[in-house]
Amino acid sequence: MTGEILLRRAVAADARAAADVYLRSFDTALPTVVRPRTDDEVRAYIREVVVPSRETWVAEAAGGGIVGLMVLDGGLLSQLYLDPEWRGRGIGDRFVALAKERSPGGLALWTFQVNEPAHRFYERHGFTAVEFTDGSGNEEREPDVRYVWQPGPDPARS
Repeated sequence: MTGEILLRRAVAADARAAADVYLRSFDTALPTVVRPRTDDEVRAYIREVVVPSRETWVAEAAGGGIVGLMVLDGGLLSQLYLDPEWRGRGIGDRFVALAKERSPGGLALWTFQVNEPAHRFYERHGFTAVEFTDGSGNEEREPDVRYVWQPGPDPARS
């Protein structure tokens, strides 16, 4: 499981593998969060809605298939999931850099309050927590936090 990782736009044929990455990642990272949708419903949503109508990116490992998923919806980083076996290899860093490149005016995202590794990850990438909720606005009914990233002044222009 070593080698090059290619970040590329998802195509219809990637939907099942991308959904499976989401499911493995969610279940590993968020064992206390109850998913409101079955595995098959998640797969159908990614196949029928996410890949065709959102800016969906995958991380593809040479010989390893799809190992990451990132979804942008305008300035919203709506999903970023990595296969648990592929965490800690810089793929998430590359996805965030790509998201910032694609949305240079700024980004927002939501993550669950219980997901402390995600908080550390996003804060390391310059995101700031700006809103905490009781979870009444998400399907999982899990308290969450909204993070934003705003680009700083460009030192090259000073």
